[in-house]
Amino acid sequence: MTNTIGDIEEADVLLVTGSNTTENHPVLSSFAKRAVKFRGAKLILVDPRKIGMAEFAHVWLRQNLGTDVAWLNGMMHVIIEEGLYNKGFVESRTNGFEDLKKTVAKYTPEYVEGITGIPAEDLKEAARLYATAEKASILYCMGITQHTTGTDNVKSLANLAMLCGHMGKPGTGVNPLRGQNNVQGACDMGGLPNVYSGYQPVADLAVAQKMESAWGVTGLSTKPGLTVTQMMPAAHEGKLKALYVIGENPLVSDPDLNHARKCLEHLDFMVVQDIFLTETAQMADVVLPSCCFAEKDGTFSNTERRVQRVRKAVEPPGQAKDDWEILCALSTRMGYPMTYAGPREIMEEIARVTPSYGGITYERIEDEGLHWPCPNVEHPGTPILHKEQFTSGKGNFHAIEYIPPAEMADEEYPLYLTTGRVLYQYHTGTMTMKSEGLNEKAPECFVEISPEDAEKYNVKDGSRAMIRSRRGEIRVAVKVSPMAVTGTVFIPFHFAQAAANTLTNAALDPVCKIPEFKVCAVQLKQAA
Repeated sequence: MTNTIGDIEEADVLLVTGSNTTENHPVLSSFAKRAVKFRGAKLILVDPRKIGMAEFAHVWLRQNLGTDVAWLNGMMHVIIEEGLYNKGFVESRTNGFEDLKKTVAKYTPEYVEGITGIPAEDLKEAARLYATAEKASILYCMGITQHTTGTDNVKSLANLAMLCGHMGKPGTGVNPLRGQNNVQGACDMGGLPNVYSGYQPVADLAVAQKMESAWGVTGLSTKPGLTVTQMMPAAHEGKLKALYVIGENPLVSDPDLNHARKCLEHLDFMVVQDIFLTETAQMADVVLPSCCFAEKDGTFSNTERRVQRVRKAVEPPGQAKDDWEILCALSTRMGYPMTYAGPREIMEEIARVTPSYGGITYERIEDEGLHWPCPNVEHPGTPILHKEQFTSGKGNFHAIEYIPPAEMADEEYPLYLTTGRVLYQYHTGTMTMKSEGLNEKAPECFVEISPEDAEKYNVKDGSRAMIRSRRGEIRVAVKVSPMAVTGTVFIPFHFAQAAANTLTNAALDPVCKIPEFKVCAVQLKQAA
C-alpha cells in the first residue's frame, strides 16, 4: 500500500475494485465502512458480483469479467475531456500525459459500455466523483491482478491516481490488499525470482557483489530464476528436477490442477515444509514439519508495509522447528555453514543488506511497528509513499489498450467462471478446515449462479451441478444468489474435494506470470 490502513478513514472517496473486502479482509473493510457511515465518504465499487461492499456503495459499476483496462480508460477519458484532472500534479510530477491522452481518447463512455456493460452515465458519475474529491483512495486485490492483463490493470489504476493527483497525501494512494498475513514480508525478503531483499535486482552486478561480500561467497548468479508458474511446465518438460515447497499448497491453489499434478509427478524429488500434511505434502518425498506463527519469534510485514514483531506464545508440537532453523541446518549439510543465535541476529543481517530495512531493529519495533522504507535508525519510517517525488523521480503514465481475456465464452462453454474466497474458509483450507465451527459455516464447495441462469440450466438451490471447462470438471452444490450476474458463475477455490482450479486457465500475464484465475469459460448441467 502507498498509504496506511488508518488512512482509509481519511478519504473523501474510496474506489474499491477487484476486492471482496468484507470477506477477504474483514478487519480492514471496517475502516472503509466506517468512512462511509460516520464520515460521509463516498464509495465507488467496481465488481461483477453484488458483494457485501455494494450495500455501502454510492456508485456500483458491474463490469464484464476481464474488462478493467477499458473502464479505467473510460474514466480517464471523462476526466480529461471535462478538464477535471489535476493539471499542476500532472505537469510537475509526471511524464507521458500526451500519450495517455491520445490512447484514452477513443474510450468514450458509450464505447466502454459496449465492452464492459457499464452504463455510460454511471461511468461518468464515478469518474466525476473520483476526480473532484479532495482525497480519494484506491483499494484493490486479486480481482485486478489475476488476469493475463493484470500488470496492465495495476498500471491503469496508477494512471488514474496520478491523473487526479491522489498520491502522496493522507487519504489517497493506490493500495493493494495482500492476500495473506506476510505476503508483503515474503516479497520484501526476496521471495521473488528476480530480486534480493528490498527489491534489489538479481541482475545488478553491484548488488550481487554486495551480497557476496556480506555472505563471504563468490560467483552469485545475476540470472533471475523462475516464477512458480514457470516451474510447473519446466518440471513437466524434465528441465526442473527437484522442488522445495514452503508453506504453499499448489495442488489446490495452482490453475489447471490436473496438469499441475502431472507436472509434480515428473519431478525426481520434492520436499514440502509445512505445518500440516497438505494435498501437496502427501505427494512429497520428504516432509519437514515447521512451526506456525504462534510457535516462533520474528517479524511479519503487513499489507501497509509495517514491520511488526511476532512473539512465541506456545511450544511447537513434535519435531516441528522454526523455518529458519530448518533452512540453516539444510544449508550447513550442503556445504555452506549457516548459523544464527536466533531471529534477532537474522533481523540485524536483514538491516545490513537491505536499504529499505536499514533502520528497523527489534528495539525500535518492541511496542509498535515501523513502515519501510526506513533507511537508518534516526528515520521515523514512511507511512505514506511518494510525498515529494516518485522513486524514479517523475511518475510515468502508461498508455494502455484494452485486451480481452485469454478465453472467451462460446457455444460449447457458454458461461464465464470467476473464482475467489468466502469469509469462513482461508486460502487452500490448510488451517481453517481443521476448525469444526468454520466447516459448519462453509462445509463444501458451491457454484453461485443467478436466478435467471438457474432457470435456464434447470438447476435449483441446494441441488448438485457439474461444471466443466476445457481442462476438467467438478461436482458442486448449487447456490442461487442475487450476488451473481447472469452469464457468470462464481466458485470459491478453497475446497480440495471439488477444486475450482481444476477448471481455471493457466494462461499467464506476460510480465508478472500470474495466471488468469478470474476468467475462464465453462458449461454447467445438472449432476447425475
